[in-house]
Amino acid sequence: MTETIAVAGLGYVGLSNAVLLSQRYKVIAYDLSQARVDAISARTSPIVDHELEDYLATRELDLSATTNPDEAFGEASHVIVATPTNYDPETNAFDTRSVEGVIEQVLSRNDAALIIIKSTIPVGLVMSLREKFGTDRIIHSPEFLREGKALYDNLYPSRIVVGERSPRGEAFANMLRACALKEDVRVVLTDPNEAEAVKLFANTYLAMRVAYFNELDTYAETAGMDTRQIIEGVCLDPRIGAHYNNPSFGYGGYCLPKDTKQLLANYQTVPQNLIRAIVEANTTRKDFIADAIVAKNPECVGVYRLTMKEGSDNFRDSSVQGIMKRIKAKGIPVIVFEPNLDAVHFFGSAVVQDLESFKASSDVIIANRHSAELEDVKDKVFTRDLFGVD
Repeated sequence: MTETIAVAGLGYVGLSNAVLLSQRYKVIAYDLSQARVDAISARTSPIVDHELEDYLATRELDLSATTNPDEAFGEASHVIVATPTNYDPETNAFDTRSVEGVIEQVLSRNDAALIIIKSTIPVGLVMSLREKFGTDRIIHSPEFLREGKALYDNLYPSRIVVGERSPRGEAFANMLRACALKEDVRVVLTDPNEAEAVKLFANTYLAMRVAYFNELDTYAETAGMDTRQIIEGVCLDPRIGAHYNNPSFGYGGYCLPKDTKQLLANYQTVPQNLIRAIVEANTTRKDFIADAIVAKNPECVGVYRLTMKEGSDNFRDSSVQGIMKRIKAKGIPVIVFEPNLDAVHFFGSAVVQDLESFKASSDVIIANRHSAELEDVKDKVFTRDLFGVD
């Protein structure tokens, strides 16, 4: 009998898992958005991701999509939950209501399906949900995907982690591994709390690395030194390595800001210094960058792209937005050039769709990463991008 897998939530995590698994299994994707469901039905990707776009357009996939929970969950053997878990600063925790809502829907329609949470969740949630719903059919399998490269990272995973040391946990890991292109993928079976902690600690380490090289850059700039020379010398040590070392305006995007804050919240009763420093370092970096721009006394600052990195259409919590707010607080007008934004204003700043007009109107153009589009006005460009990579 063919396994039937339901995937709830068609963001980059859910969609990449749906496409990955539909190479070998019957997959029914569920989302509240009719537009996303229609896109999948038309074999187009609702998010920017080269591999997703290619697989949807050219591969034979046993994939359908629906907004009907009965159709999605009723006959599924596995249900993957990939709904958003935004960080709520008032509660100092992820808002897991969307995850719990899907679990309630599944349990009311299906008395056998294994529910696998792919959303990022706080440590301890699986155990509390098992107790709340009176079932052991809930496990966690964290994802380690980059925005814009989500399907690629599922096809060539660094590792597969499943938060249950059991035959069914191993079987689910093997389903993911069977659909990957990479050979000899490491599978790690852990207990529930440990799986949740793996994701938070992994992302906080990446945030720490971003913050470290940003603070190196802040020091070099303040002391009138060449940041690139220092980084190249430091990173020749193979224990450090020449990766994730390009200065920026700060870490941003969907994962790192919220995951670092959630991990810090999990430390409420545990001694720590480093985790709080990683969170606070991002604020300090944005302050430094904004002050450097304001010191140039511009009459108008242009923001070139809101997206967090090249190849992504997501600008949620991108670091440049924090820079914008600080500049505007000083009374300096800010305009925005963002082709992915269909609006005339963005948080009170004018959106200029014509690139040439944007360039002409801006005294200083801030760009988290270099672009060939700005080569003709490079004297106006403010960036900390030294290596031309994300």
